Amino acid sequence: MAIMTVRGLTKTYPAFQLRDVSFALEPGRITGFAGRNGAGKTTTIKSMLNLIHPDAGEITCFGLPMPGNEAQIKQRIGYSTGTVSWYPRKKIGEIAAVTRSFYPGWDAAAYRRYLALFGLDEQKAPRELSEGMKVKFNLLLALSHKAELLILDEPTSGLDPFSRDELLELFLTLRGEGVSVFFSTHIISDLEKCADDVIYLSGGRVRAALPRRQFREQLSRPGETLEETILRLEKEAQQESAQESAAEPAKEAEP
Repeated sequence: MAIMTVRGLTKTYPAFQLRDVSFALEPGRITGFAGRNGAGKTTTIKSMLNLIHPDAGEITCFGLPMPGNEAQIKQRIGYSTGTVSWYPRKKIGEIAAVTRSFYPGWDAAAYRRYLALFGLDEQKAPRELSEGMKVKFNLLLALSHKAELLILDEPTSGLDPFSRDELLELFLTLRGEGVSVFFSTHIISDLEKCADDVIYLSGGRVRAALPRRQFREQLSRPGETLEETILRLEKEAQQESAQESAAEPAKEAEP
């Protein structure tokens, strides 16, 4: 059974539309959500978490529909943007203590284990951390309440290559512990290093959602890297969108 299912997700803004986005996340796998900046990745993630209300579509997580079960579902999910932007002057230990009060399933032993694994100092404040360590702090809070699914919006954005590699290796470690990871990125090499599955979004539409190996087998041309394949698909998607836009005035002009 899929750990999370998205069906027909649609959200319209004046200058952008998320259109009929559908995919499923399998348990115990790392799913890379790829697309250029502005493709609709953050809109999709916020809709998945009910942080914004889509115009249409259904979100099911752990077999439960999000509407009516949001509090229960979010006890089992960890969500993180790229960096910590709240309580920049509070110490890590103090923020963890406040966070713990919201989660009955908080695991103090897990908190200590991940604190040591990530090399975080409880006496430091988020403003004293590097960008990579800020991401780890977000993950620390999520994993300490036994999150079964991590939903991460551009977690590697702004990190240096060494910190990015370290974070992707961490995803592999978490997968080995049974945690499912869903992360958005516009850095295709991230997918090559750790993703089991790839969902490619362009212009508000899912263009492909496949296991990484099948993605390559079905969509790559001989000799293409995954990055080259997605760049080519993006160009083709832009051409398709341009043709659709050109066709719309013609249809309106018909008697």
